Amino acid sequence: MEVLVTVAIAEGSVPREPGAKMLVSANEVSGTIGGGHLELRAIDIARTMRAKRHFERFALGPGLGQCCGGVVYLLFEQADAAQAALLRERAREDSWRVVAIDGVPEAALFDAAGAQIAGSPAPAFARNRGTHVMQDADGRRWLVDAVMAPRAHLVLFGAGHVGAAIVRALADLPCTVSWVDERDDMFPAVVPANVTVEATDTPEALVAAAPEGASFLVMTHSHALDQRLAEAIMARPGVGWFGLIGSHTKRKQFEHRLRDRGVDPARIEAMVCPIGLPGISNKAPAVIAASVCAQLLGVWEAQEAALHKIEQERT
Repeated sequence: MEVLVTVAIAEGSVPREPGAKMLVSANEVSGTIGGGHLELRAIDIARTMRAKRHFERFALGPGLGQCCGGVVYLLFEQADAAQAALLRERAREDSWRVVAIDGVPEAALFDAAGAQIAGSPAPAFARNRGTHVMQDADGRRWLVDAVMAPRAHLVLFGAGHVGAAIVRALADLPCTVSWVDERDDMFPAVVPANVTVEATDTPEALVAAAPEGASFLVMTHSHALDQRLAEAIMARPGVGWFGLIGSHTKRKQFEHRLRDRGVDPARIEAMVCPIGLPGISNKAPAVIAASVCAQLLGVWEAQEAALHKIEQERT
């Protein structure tokens, strides 16, 4: 038996946010609800659980001796293999799980618009609160679990050593990647689940096809192609971030060429080149990848925070 453990409510200083999950079987654990004594206790409960569902409050300070000291409510439920398969199919689409905490075990799955796509009947719920616990008209509690598709999307041009290292580093991060190169034989036989390979002779076409707010990272085998891509990226609206691999010298060369092409100076100024965090000078592909991925995470979290602020102001 596998047990899905979900952070349902988080109060005060806690290791993870509502919606964080781990899947526990007799011999394996995947995912995390934050580690420490809380996680060890949750694994023990999951492995000895006989009921189909269990809901429990954990005071991290007095109860578990963790210094963060907040309170976490965990929902334990026997994993539904059919629902898990549906969620894997919908990994790039938003979904909502609605699970009964009290009474007869029931669960339903909804799409982003609130249309039910699987499971038993469930009450209406708010889709603007993230993962939370609600009560229906009869006082019955339900977990409303937001299973959101990654908002961050990177269009990565270049399948060389650094590009491949970046793809590996992004494999478990909350993003999707379009990996683009003209050379089909440069791509590995297997890529991470969040990556789509695009082998094309017209990589510039992928710039226009990218979603609104996408990030772009250019590191091809050709400076001439890098420049064509830079021009295409700067010509389209809705670019979330644009990075170009290279030195300060390459940046100066590109600035001069792009100005001669009539590119908006503000777009040139926004181009990130060199890429990566300041102070990291090692040029090994894995080091560059770690630095660039950290930089991208900072960009994406800032964008998400700005979007959340706008949504709050609207409501």
